[in-house]
Amino acid sequence: MAVAPMDTIAPVQQSGHSAETGGSRRSRINGHLLRLPFYLLSLTMIVPFYWLVITVFKPPQELARTPPSFVPQSPTFDNFYDPDWTPKGINPGHLQGIFQRYQVDLGFWRFLLNSIVITTAITVVSLLICSLAAYVIAKHDIKGRRTIFLMIIASMMVPWQTTLIPNYVIMRNLGWLDSYAAYIIPALAKAFVLFFLVQFLQSIPNELIQAARVDGAGEWRIWWKIVLPLLRPALAAMSIFIVLAEWNNFLWPLIIVQSDEMANIPVALARLNSYFGGPDHQGAIMAGGLIASVPTIAFFLIFQKYFTRGIALSGLKG
Repeated sequence: MAVAPMDTIAPVQQSGHSAETGGSRRSRINGHLLRLPFYLLSLTMIVPFYWLVITVFKPPQELARTPPSFVPQSPTFDNFYDPDWTPKGINPGHLQGIFQRYQVDLGFWRFLLNSIVITTAITVVSLLICSLAAYVIAKHDIKGRRTIFLMIIASMMVPWQTTLIPNYVIMRNLGWLDSYAAYIIPALAKAFVLFFLVQFLQSIPNELIQAARVDGAGEWRIWWKIVLPLLRPALAAMSIFIVLAEWNNFLWPLIIVQSDEMANIPVALARLNSYFGGPDHQGAIMAGGLIASVPTIAFFLIFQKYFTRGIALSGLKG
């Protein structure tokens, strides 16, 4: 059998390698072109946040400059706290930082503390209540559970704005206005969270629950020892939605809050914007917005992997 010379084989191998390299290059280019709309969409979120950050570090003189600069020329931390500011206004060009503007205990930290307490309480309690309700609906053969579940799903179609006046009247009659109870109690019912957890529990075998009952475990112990650990990815995914919604909640707190001491961060920043107008004060307002955004960004980055896992295992994949 005749063997082909080496000089005839090498070009074939080289051409095949170049064809493979060219194909992979075209595939990468096509992939980038397909993702181009997402790149452009990301700019609509990145550019405003970038403008927020650079505004925080601009002095008042630079904030009033026309046209505006896209990079701080004289970076400063005075928008957080200006040590040269005096109540008598002796030093022109120096304004109150965000931590100097509120005449309440702890200053701006008070609103940050309010938001943390309210968001944490709503997230933890609502997840516990919804997980318990989801366990009953998904794993207990109770009469009318399908009707109850359909009614809960139907409540998701009702605009939440329609509940503002009834909830306000209830809070006023109970004497809960301007209190943590008015923040937390009406926000505990989360129909979408319940629906999500029910869908997730459908993937858990009923035999696991039955085995625990045979071993003598009570329903509370099954929920606490078995159901909650299995629900951990779904609970983490839902916690992101709840935290972001409650941390940025503005309309309901604006209605129930009467004093500055009980305001959360969105209400406090809105009042600050109404008290101090003009471009000179935008640095302090932006500083408050930057401080308010850091906890939510950190929370999402920490729980991002649980969020994707919860979505993948929830039964909502289609």
